[in-house]
Amino acid sequence: MPCSPLNIGDQFPNFEAETSVGKIDFYDWMQDSWAILFSHPADFTPVCTTELARVAALIPEFLKRGVKPIALSCDSVESHKRWIEDIKSFGKLTTFDYPIIADDKRVLAQQLSMLDKDELNAEGIPLTCRAVFIVDEKKKLRLSILYPATTGRNFDEILRVIDSLQLTQTKSVATPADWQQGGKCMVLPTVKAEDVPQLFPKGIETIEVPSGKGYLRTTPQP
Repeated sequence: MPCSPLNIGDQFPNFEAETSVGKIDFYDWMQDSWAILFSHPADFTPVCTTELARVAALIPEFLKRGVKPIALSCDSVESHKRWIEDIKSFGKLTTFDYPIIADDKRVLAQQLSMLDKDELNAEGIPLTCRAVFIVDEKKKLRLSILYPATTGRNFDEILRVIDSLQLTQTKSVATPADWQQGGKCMVLPTVKAEDVPQLFPKGIETIEVPSGKGYLRTTPQP
């Protein structure tokens, strides 16, 4: 049965699953890393193949951030293993270094509310949507996104979000629209003027606006 929708900050549920690399306990597999779990409608489908190839190519970028990727599709382990060969061929990859969960009974898809009622397989059973869950080292949900089956994900954007989440976890800043790693950040409204010199030794800039309120404060990325 589906669990209640997960909110940001909720404990992400642990689970056991068969995968393309064997049976895993999700928490044990994560260890002290972050994780990104992303689901797919089906094996041997065009958009999914491009997505999994892209993630495989970005493994060094995920690992540099301490993030372990894991995919999910509602097909068997045997199907996943055959599909991986297509993914490697399409992406011109020599290795495929992350697991794919076999959720052929849709247990996790239901538990995590990942089914797309508008996209059905030949038997009329809902496929999984393109869900993204980012889970931190404390097993807390930090971000969730649901894409329809017809829209592939932008994994450069997902890396950008991870950079923002990890930066703002330890610094008193937020990242503005279209922020990129190394760009200017916004000082949190909760930061008092007397604390600025200690928190932001590079200084801040207050942007004037018609309201006269000094809430738009920027600083070089800490």
